[in-house]
Amino acid sequence: MITHIQGRLVEKNPTDVVIDCNGVGYFINISLHTFSEIPASESIKLYTHLQVREDAHILYGFTSVAEREIFRLLISVSGVGASTARSMLSSLSPDQVIDAIAQNDIAVIQSVKGIGAKTAQRVVLDLKDKILKVYGLSGNSAGTSNTNKNEALSALETLGFIRKKAEKVVDAIIKETPQASVELIIKQALKNL
Repeated sequence: MITHIQGRLVEKNPTDVVIDCNGVGYFINISLHTFSEIPASESIKLYTHLQVREDAHILYGFTSVAEREIFRLLISVSGVGASTARSMLSSLSPDQVIDAIAQNDIAVIQSVKGIGAKTAQRVVLDLKDKILKVYGLSGNSAGTSNTNKNEALSALETLGFIRKKAEKVVDAIIKETPQASVELIIKQALKNL
């Protein structure tokens, strides 16, 4: 198996790159996350996953070993193919995928184009234990933003706001400022509700 390719970047597109390695050009499929991480320099190294199918051998490339491992975990789930896993890593960063799985946040996974409710539930069900074990997270405190989010939502609910409506506003605030304190989230939410 080809584990990584290092060489000269010949072509760079949002979905693929061509790397010249000692006179051989390798066409490698990439996620948008990897595309944004690729340095502007000519020399490049991508960690790869080779998918062998009956009709093709397809290389997928990643700027980090962690992203490649998440890709491999995703394709191990029944119903999630390589293109779906690549779409997920294009829509969400590897950290967002890890947090969503660790927090049972099916809505985040389902927000990826091509992933329905059942597939999202299967991803969480199949991968949660592996993610928690590998990344040493606890099931209820993967990120401080999720704890802050829950506290802010509880406070807004106590103030009489509908949870679903408040959740949309709080999610937008956290997306804009991920390290926002509970107080800041509540203040911003009150302005927007």
